[in-house]
Amino acid sequence: MSHPSPAASGSLVLDAEALYRELLRGVRSMLTPTTRLAGIASGGAWLAERLQKDLGLDGAPGVLSSVMHRDDFAQRGLSAGAQTTLPFDVNGADVLVLDDVLYTGRTIRAVLNELFDYGRPASVRLAVLVDRGGRELPVQADFAAARVALPAAQSLALARGDSGTFQFQVKEA
Repeated sequence: MSHPSPAASGSLVLDAEALYRELLRGVRSMLTPTTRLAGIASGGAWLAERLQKDLGLDGAPGVLSSVMHRDDFAQRGLSAGAQTTLPFDVNGADVLVLDDVLYTGRTIRAVLNELFDYGRPASVRLAVLVDRGGRELPVQADFAAARVALPAAQSLALARGDSGTFQFQVKEA
């Protein structure tokens, strides 16, 4: 598992590409013949897309949107994010959900509700690039490339460059 390194200013520095390589290793060890990848829009969907290619898996990965099942819908409203697309039969599938950052667990709860709207998978597992703690719901990743602590006033998000490379953005909330 990769560990974050502090920069000279004391801020958090995460090498998203190194963490991706760790995620690739972890996901490879989790695959079964019936595993289907589904990424949470948008960072998780980017990860699923790249993993699908790097692992040489047939077909396209799924994309899961949390929009319709969020418990903070009244505050956030309907975002213009991606819609759920599952190019595989959910019933009986081993679904590996991917996300960039696991924090409170509320997004995972929402996408699990969304996933079950499409059928009944045999199993659902979760792999993330970064687990930042701060859980409000009993949700945990089966694999996390790194675990970091951030103040609640900061958010961490994956960004994808034009060349497809990943980097993290730390923002003040």
